[in-house]
Amino acid sequence: MDYTQEYASKLVTAEEAVKVVKSGDWVEYGAFAGQVVELDKALALRKDELFDVKIRGTSRMSMPETVKADPTTEHFAYNSTHLGAIERALSDENRAWHLPVLYHEQPGYYRRHIRTDVVFLTVAPMDEYGYFNFGPQVSHAMALCETAGAVVLEVNPHMPRCLGGFEEGIHISKVDSIIEADWELPQLPPIVPSETDQKIAQLIMDRLHDGDCLQLGIGGMPNAIGAMIAQSDLRDLGIHTEMFVDSFVDMIEAGRVTGAKKNIDKYKVVCTFALGGKKTYDFIDNNPQVAFYPVDYTNDPFVIARNDNVVAVNNCVEVDILGQVCSESFGTRQISGTGGQLDFTYGAYRSKGGRAFICMSSAHTKKGGMVSRIKPTLTPGAVVTVPRTMVHYLVTENGVVDLKGRTLWERAEAIISIAHPDFRDELIAGAEEIGVWRRSNRR
Repeated sequence: MDYTQEYASKLVTAEEAVKVVKSGDWVEYGAFAGQVVELDKALALRKDELFDVKIRGTSRMSMPETVKADPTTEHFAYNSTHLGAIERALSDENRAWHLPVLYHEQPGYYRRHIRTDVVFLTVAPMDEYGYFNFGPQVSHAMALCETAGAVVLEVNPHMPRCLGGFEEGIHISKVDSIIEADWELPQLPPIVPSETDQKIAQLIMDRLHDGDCLQLGIGGMPNAIGAMIAQSDLRDLGIHTEMFVDSFVDMIEAGRVTGAKKNIDKYKVVCTFALGGKKTYDFIDNNPQVAFYPVDYTNDPFVIARNDNVVAVNNCVEVDILGQVCSESFGTRQISGTGGQLDFTYGAYRSKGGRAFICMSSAHTKKGGMVSRIKPTLTPGAVVTVPRTMVHYLVTENGVVDLKGRTLWERAEAIISIAHPDFRDELIAGAEEIGVWRRSNRR
């Protein structure tokens, strides 16, 4: 069947397409590298005739024109399920708001709880069967389309065609209108690992084995692990992750990854979104080795656990001596989101032979001097991203500790043992004050 006529009948200008938005609507912008650009510009031009339009996105890589057009937020209010750098700055100015999510549940939020009046999504060009591919933002895209009052697509020839999996695309029959755009995908600047990142990465490398199935988060330390793996002699690694990043390309091209030991999605690299540089977008384009799934599959802890020897590696902001992990806020200041850290910490531990690592430098430098990332209690207002009951391995440049099955006093001793030496006495005093230090504890 030829869908060119239907395509032509639904093709409009961006200015025409955004007329579907009404005052008071909730409008979705998509996620990560795939968030709309031309539709955002056109919607911004309607500022004076619209009020209280609520926009949702996820880790947007460029400043929305709607936000620029309305510093008062009277007309457009931007919301994000995971703050990127731009959204973080807007949040600090009370011009953007965070929507907390447990990432593997996010599609279900749309299907069960969240109102969506209009969804704007960037997609790859239509294929001969009438399908538009969601590109590297499969995540919760289909749930958006299923529940929205209107679906408007921004077709971009630079969007990689990311194969499934499932729920990786939408048929033209489900689409209300289409516009055409031509912009390059935003690229994530490379993060150079620090000396501390390298030390932490080496501690984790010492605990990796042939056939492990990997999830890596974002940042200098996961990048360091990826580089070390690419240069190692590890064999038959698998990948089941939420985010596909540049370091995975290096590992795959070095021959470290085959997926031969996976129990599910054997030989496939599994992810739900991709964010990186040009080499990542080129690698995933039309590549049958990489399977994009919705996040309620990739991040479901029970799906994760179906593979053996899952290794999850994620960063955090701070930890207290009881093992509570904060990875998304500085006190009450929201800086990112829960993301998939809780999903993979739980899923990796449930995996036969699995290991979940939560990593951080033991201290960091602020104005006025060095500050410990390990605290007697979390900074007031800090969000508990991973509860103490779920933490498996905690890692700093000073060592690795396993917190499973440990009493509060054993936890305190173990965590303090990997703190920066300059803060250990202070942390012991804090442990004594809250009653989790025994006289038999080592000092």
